Amino acid sequence: MTPVTLLVILIAGTATLIGVLVSRPAMTTSPTGKIFAFFLLFLLPLVCLDMGTSYHIERSKETTFCLSCHEMEPFGKSLLVDGASHLPAAHFQNHRVPAEVACYTCHTNYAMFGGLRSKVHGLKHVYIHYLSTPPAPEAIKLYDPYNNRECLHCHLGARSFEEGAVHTADPDLLLAVKANKLSCISSGCHDVVHGIATLDKEKFWKGGPSF
Repeated sequence: MTPVTLLVILIAGTATLIGVLVSRPAMTTSPTGKIFAFFLLFLLPLVCLDMGTSYHIERSKETTFCLSCHEMEPFGKSLLVDGASHLPAAHFQNHRVPAEVACYTCHTNYAMFGGLRSKVHGLKHVYIHYLSTPPAPEAIKLYDPYNNRECLHCHLGARSFEEGAVHTADPDLLLAVKANKLSCISSGCHDVVHGIATLDKEKFWKGGPSF
């Protein structure tokens, strides 16, 4: 039984029992009935809420969830660019990040997964998506400069990173990168990211998934 099926059954069962309780209020006159009503009206809904929240938080980490919004479609397309210089595409296609949670892996501070400020931004996204007009994909920008932490939680300690010829040519470079003083995606480094504005000029991986 899947978590969704279990949750649906639990919610349906709770609603049914509450209906029975409302139609027969006399059931709550005895001590046992009062305990039953308390469990049914307060504890069981809290269990449903906790299960539903946990499920959807985990689901929101999935790449397919992130790309389910229309305005994010070009970002999904950028993961299939046939070019090694495109950072997200190279990572996604070569499984340098888990493909099923690619967006979350590279944006761990995004919306509900970050601090209070990120969570406020997440609420803003919900408002814009459902109650306002989402911006054009080309206008979507990060709230804060991309933090090297997102790269280092995988690359830190890796031989290709620590001993790479470009990285070690300047003895101060790696220190600056690790201290987040020099961005990994700064000009002259890994500066070709999603490239939304130029996707119409790119070739794409034909064997890739469809989003």
